[in-house]
Amino acid sequence: MRELVIPTPLEGARLDKALAELVPELSRARIRRAIEMGVVRVNGRRMPKGGTVASGDRVQIEVTQVAEAPAVASPEAELRVVLETEQVVVVDKPSGQPTAPLRPGETGTLVNALLGRYPELVPTSADVFIGHSAREPGIIHRLDTDTSGAVVVARTAAAFETLKSALKEERLDKRYLLVCAEQGLPDEGSIEFPLTNHPKDQRRVYACIHPRDVMRYEPRPASTRYRVVRRSGPWALVEATVGKALRHQIRVHFAAIGHPLAGDELYGGPVIRALGHHVLHAARVAYAGGGEVPAFDASVPLPKDIAALLEAAQ
Repeated sequence: MRELVIPTPLEGARLDKALAELVPELSRARIRRAIEMGVVRVNGRRMPKGGTVASGDRVQIEVTQVAEAPAVASPEAELRVVLETEQVVVVDKPSGQPTAPLRPGETGTLVNALLGRYPELVPTSADVFIGHSAREPGIIHRLDTDTSGAVVVARTAAAFETLKSALKEERLDKRYLLVCAEQGLPDEGSIEFPLTNHPKDQRRVYACIHPRDVMRYEPRPASTRYRVVRRSGPWALVEATVGKALRHQIRVHFAAIGHPLAGDELYGGPVIRALGHHVLHAARVAYAGGGEVPAFDASVPLPKDIAALLEAAQ
């Protein structure tokens, strides 16, 4: 049983959003399931996920009732290791591979391959693991299935806590490369639209451009800085930097300024049949050092199919 007290900054927040802030190791799906099952109590009573909480409210949650099945190891799975230390591993996730399993027994994800190579990450139970959950042990940050590139994985509980704090405080330097239409795109800029879940399509995220939307949806702040690396025919290769990236942040932000990513059909990007995925690549991740983790700097080359797209356009 977890017991929490709602702090003043979360006064008036929805119950599910408040729990996501206070118990970050629980996925949003797990929080929703707990509320629907009735194993969450606010001041001793059940509350719907859309109900609001007040400062000082006491919340109890039976975490074990909605425990997620641990991910399984796949020793035979391919794993591209970019950097390895006693505390951290940085791996290159290919486009098309999910970061973590969604269903019990699912294989083919990055996590399955990690567990096959690094037995110290294997959860001993649904409640004993390194990281946010037994479904994604050691994972510091996720990438969308179709996004390729660097994923940081902690090999010890101490390293996880250090890097989790670094990510939250924007001390983990993450650089992405993307391809979008070059016409009309400034050489550099910053996109500051706050983001929220799309009100009509759960697959998508919504950029709140109009002040009316900010008032209506109470979005989370988001900032994406970018610079054009080079222009190739109709395309621009762009480096984007984010601090604490929200879900789909780069994709939504570029769509919001009229430059959706190449191949990103979900957000209105031009179809690239030769690729079959959107063009977003986590190219570099660096940490200046501190706590339980020494400094590291790892880069992942642009995938061949993306490089070929740019070369063909010259």
